[in-house]
Amino acid sequence: MKDFVIIPAYNEGEKISAVIKEVKKHAQRIIVVDDGSQDDTAARAAQEKVIVLKHKVNLGKGAALRTGCDYALELGADRLVVIDADGQHMPEQIPQFINALQDYEIIFGYRKRSATMPLVLRFGNNFINNTLKLMIGIDVHDSQCGYRSFTAAAYRNVRWKATDYYMETEMIIKAARHRLQYSQIPIETIYVDKYKGTTVFDGVKIVAKMISQGVFP
Repeated sequence: MKDFVIIPAYNEGEKISAVIKEVKKHAQRIIVVDDGSQDDTAARAAQEKVIVLKHKVNLGKGAALRTGCDYALELGADRLVVIDADGQHMPEQIPQFINALQDYEIIFGYRKRSATMPLVLRFGNNFINNTLKLMIGIDVHDSQCGYRSFTAAAYRNVRWKATDYYMETEMIIKAARHRLQYSQIPIETIYVDKYKGTTVFDGVKIVAKMISQGVFP
């Protein structure tokens, strides 16, 4: 089985090397997608001897992940893990995400409840979680968590069009529509930036986008 870890990165030059070093302890095939960074993210990633793809301009997280996942499939990937580049996620959990695909098609990570999770992010995330459960019947604990894994076949079903952070919600919607077998894994999270994530305002925008696209019956 060919397993790939995809890391989208934007201006993460200070952190990307350390993240890659940790990921390397648990995965051999790593693709970093530099999404038009203005710093040395791509150069630092290349120094770690991993595959580096680069967007000429910043297109958004959704576009970067799609570029990386598409390329992984071109290389014959069977299973894919996506992880953030800012050090929030613990790479030692990668084997859990891969092994869980023996029984499921897609795995969603969810951040454990803790006092360190900023309230503004918690409320924004919960708003989306509850809306998804009410309107399309899929019950995910953390719709905005970027730590996920899926089989190559599942990726073809959930491949998103969104170029921004809406891709995480779009992936869940498509997983529900295709009735993919899914599971959830609790993860430890380091909040390196209390303002980075889905705020209440972001949550409202995401739900409004779902409505405008006719997601709900």
